[in-house]
Amino acid sequence: MSPSPSSPEPDRDAVRAVLDRARAEGRTALTAPEGKALADAYGIPVPGEALAASADEAVARAVELGLPVVAKIVSPDILHKTDAGGVAVGLDSPRAVQEAYERIIAAARRYDPEARIDGVQIQRMVPSGTEVLIGAATDPTFGKIAVFGLGGILVEVLKDAAFRLAPLSRADALEQIGSLRAAEVLDGVRGGEAVDREALADLLVSLSELVTDFPEIAEADLNPVFASASGAMAADVRFVLDFDPPEPPPRYGREEIQSAMERVFRPRSIAVVGASNEAGKIGNSVMRNIVDGGFAGEVYPVNPKADEVYGLRAYASVGDIPGGIDVAVFAIPAQFVAGALEEVGAKGAAGAVLIPSGFAETGRQDLQDEALAVARRHGVRLLGPNIYGYYYTPEKLSATFCTPYDVAGGTALTSQSGGIGMAILGFSRSTGTGVSAIVGVGNKADIDEDDLLTFFGSDDNTRAVAMHLEDLKDGRAFVEAAREVVPRKPVVVLKAGRTSAGAKAAGSHTGALAGDDKVYDDILRQAGVVRAPGLRELLEYGRALPVLPAPQGENIVIITGAGGSGVLLSDAVVDNGMSLYEIPPDLDEAFRAFIPPFGAAGNPVDITGGEPPSTYEKTIRLGLEDPRVHALVLGYWHTIVTPPMVFAELVADVVQSARAEGIDKPVVASLSGDTEVEAACARLFEHGVAAYPYTTEMPVQVLGAKYRWARAAGLL
Repeated sequence: MSPSPSSPEPDRDAVRAVLDRARAEGRTALTAPEGKALADAYGIPVPGEALAASADEAVARAVELGLPVVAKIVSPDILHKTDAGGVAVGLDSPRAVQEAYERIIAAARRYDPEARIDGVQIQRMVPSGTEVLIGAATDPTFGKIAVFGLGGILVEVLKDAAFRLAPLSRADALEQIGSLRAAEVLDGVRGGEAVDREALADLLVSLSELVTDFPEIAEADLNPVFASASGAMAADVRFVLDFDPPEPPPRYGREEIQSAMERVFRPRSIAVVGASNEAGKIGNSVMRNIVDGGFAGEVYPVNPKADEVYGLRAYASVGDIPGGIDVAVFAIPAQFVAGALEEVGAKGAAGAVLIPSGFAETGRQDLQDEALAVARRHGVRLLGPNIYGYYYTPEKLSATFCTPYDVAGGTALTSQSGGIGMAILGFSRSTGTGVSAIVGVGNKADIDEDDLLTFFGSDDNTRAVAMHLEDLKDGRAFVEAAREVVPRKPVVVLKAGRTSAGAKAAGSHTGALAGDDKVYDDILRQAGVVRAPGLRELLEYGRALPVLPAPQGENIVIITGAGGSGVLLSDAVVDNGMSLYEIPPDLDEAFRAFIPPFGAAGNPVDITGGEPPSTYEKTIRLGLEDPRVHALVLGYWHTIVTPPMVFAELVADVVQSARAEGIDKPVVASLSGDTEVEAACARLFEHGVAAYPYTTEMPVQVLGAKYRWARAAGLL
């Protein structure tokens, strides 16, 4: 990895020598002098220091460096020096240094009588400044990550830390620094001076390059780092090593993934292994759904006990099928899958859809591993096992045992959980959400979210991707796929499981922080993914984002028929990271021309509840036609003067007229009233307005999700 333009080339040979020595000695941590050697090799500023093997030598080294100094125990067996009483600061005289040396050695021996002690590190005091933590860790999902936080040890209490994939670009580092909730502290508070953020970014970039160049560095801690207007310096460095990391998951090339997924989602022929004539059997439901759904390709039922299944000739085995197949859908018990996969592979299939349970989820990892080994030997990609199947509406392909879904549209939905998959199906059916695909991934023995993203990203039938997941097998592969897709279409993720797991065993402050769900949150945001806080939001984002056009600016105007909803909508706009437009006098006057004297212009524009449809029509049209307004949030209150469906029709007409004139802005609506507002919302959705009954939060949340995607895609 090349250094930043202002940095010299790192001395990788020096680092390699230190790490090789630690490996040869069977150590999993570096001593302080070794840590300094790594820091020096990558241009990470640390204070001058020297190793002392006696009290007299400690005094001599302190005088040479210049008092005051810090003294720290140096032992390959004592990682947490403070816990062992192995640190003394502010030593401003020879006598203080001598006493500190003796005290530190005695404390270390009490802490661990067996510890190897190399001596005491005498270090020049670091100039005061704002304390920050800079670190790196090895995340089990994303690999090497860079960490930045405020407050030294307090960062673990406050949890105000930011995570990014390593290595970092300079822009990544500066953005990471500015993303903290308390980032304003770095700009100086109560008369304090601002710190040099560029110097902090240099440290982040250098450390991220170091751990990327040398994967055996499992954790790295620069804590505390003292930052000031004149630069930044690490007062302490700590490195934890792992010379036997787990094997990364296998990677497929983008073209290889795309080729396989094309055949899986657009097959010319499908074999149903375990097809059945018996109602209530999975093999029966799959056959009926594929045939009745209108799939135009060849369908081959496989059943050794039947001559015919659902009106089609049946085959005793996959090997008896004439010619090749693209996909095999399995509806047989888990213990028979591997054997049948051998025949599927021999037929040159691209994919196998494993509906059966009874694999790793029930403790039979062996059956899952066996099936995967057979599939990899033949170049077959596995979807599942333990899934409901998959739909791809452009091909009228319903390879599932669930009730067929046939509302074609632009959203691709995936789920790791079968139960969540049922919720997705039910929601999609009840709301009439148009989908390009609904896919279960289950145990993810092979095909996972990055494979699906690669396909949906290039699929012209898909305009947004919404994914429920419990984990990622290869977080980096997912991020790479998401970064390819996000500039073209939104990617929404509901990540289940927000507990802080794995932090207890960490060997550094950085490692403890990296056990938090915020790693997922930060890195998904870094990839441009929109994270949904819950299942309802995932489904609503998936439904609404393909409907809403991309915003062209940040100015949002609320037009409402009820002051109360205007206040709630205003709060929601701010809560979702958007900006209420400060309406200029000329536009304010134009709005006032259409509303009664007791109404209120400004923002929100309150037209009051008793106004006729023409007032809604004129104010909404004005908001759409003024180029300074970039998005509209409508608040409707059920009245006799303007009934719900009348409101819906007039809004649809105004929006369609504007589009005909080349004006296409996102419009969302909140409708309050009796049950009639439900049908009105459905009508608005049909015309590209994301409208919701009985809530002021949801329409603004989906608009906020669209804005987050637009920013990530570089459109704003």
